Amino acid sequence: MKRAAGKKVVVKRLDHPDEERRFEKGQFRLVSVGGSEIGRAEYQPGWRWSTHVGPTAGTPSCEVEHVGLVVSGRVAVQMDDGEEWILGPGDVFYVPPGHDSWVVGDEPYVSLHLQGAASYAAPPARPRRVTKRIPERVTRRRKT
Repeated sequence: MKRAAGKKVVVKRLDHPDEERRFEKGQFRLVSVGGSEIGRAEYQPGWRWSTHVGPTAGTPSCEVEHVGLVVSGRVAVQMDDGEEWILGPGDVFYVPPGHDSWVVGDEPYVSLHLQGAASYAAPPARPRRVTKRIPERVTRRRKT
């Protein structure tokens, strides 16, 4: 199979991210590659989404849909309806919007995010100010 014209291999590293979002007891590193955003979450013991990220997101629970893989540590995820899960190393996860999460135990938590990375731990988008353009008045001359 031939390579598509103009396409090149792209290699990036999460230890040199395109963007890094830092907050108390954690950070989220983001790279964009191949039209996708991949994130690496790193949280210290005592980290909790509703305490350390929620104020930045501006919502009472996380409204991001996640698909990812736990690399190390453990985290609890509690859905808004009260359902709770504990995720650990090797778990591949899907977590829908409407949840809180926190590190379980004394070990730092690390996970890779394959979906939802672009909007995670980012401040809400500010509404754009729209100005209405008033068209110039067109006047017609009458032919005489």
